[in-house]
Amino acid sequence: MSERVGTESPSQPRQPADDELTALAQQPLTVHGRLAGASNHTLLVQVGEAEQQRLAVYKPRSGERPLWDFPHGTLCDREVAAYVVSEALGWGLVPSTVRRDDAPHGPGAVQRFVDHDPERHYFALIDEGGYERALAQMAVFDVLVNNADRKASHVMATAEGGVLGIDHGLTFHPQPKLRTVIWDMAGHAVAEAWRRDLHSLAEQLARDSDARELLSGLLADVELAALAQRAAALAELTALPDLPPRQRPYPWPPL
Repeated sequence: MSERVGTESPSQPRQPADDELTALAQQPLTVHGRLAGASNHTLLVQVGEAEQQRLAVYKPRSGERPLWDFPHGTLCDREVAAYVVSEALGWGLVPSTVRRDDAPHGPGAVQRFVDHDPERHYFALIDEGGYERALAQMAVFDVLVNNADRKASHVMATAEGGVLGIDHGLTFHPQPKLRTVIWDMAGHAVAEAWRRDLHSLAEQLARDSDARELLSGLLADVELAALAQRAAALAELTALPDLPPRQRPYPWPPL
């Protein structure tokens, strides 16, 4: 199937200005097809003209399945909020993501497509070794955004030896919802630099700031307040929390 759409709508949340974000937010989208295996309607789209070879993943609000514990129609905004938080921290853990209200199947999140080897997921990276620090930072991020669905396939290695995370629709719930496969990192030190970044984020969320302005258009007030509380609490931790006793807070399926 193939559909085209024009430029961004006036309600597009303000994002940091760079070429990639501008392209994702403004250039026409051409739908190539649906990505198999996704629980919600997830589409591969071309951004701009064919010769530019820029691909993205588009998750329309209209394709979200209703959930009992997350407000319907909010998952795409949570995807964008995860990117905003990652950028506010300066961690670069989430591919560039914007909200488009003028996309082919209606409002939704548009995220840069990451070309990667799907066999090199979280469990493979643990076996390979050398990614412990990057994965520990991802674990801190998951605690911060209260990620309820960190599967192994949602973690991918970068060419520079770091990691990226995708699929952040089930995040930012005001109640504890953490379900992640990254419990191998329990007890890992929370680097002092990360704690400074978390403290800075907590301060940004406590005042008028670009991060707060962006997130206030994506999350409910109670969710934003809970995020600020988690940022402040994590800034005081010296190590990642252990696996809760008598609990198995893992997503299913884990991969």
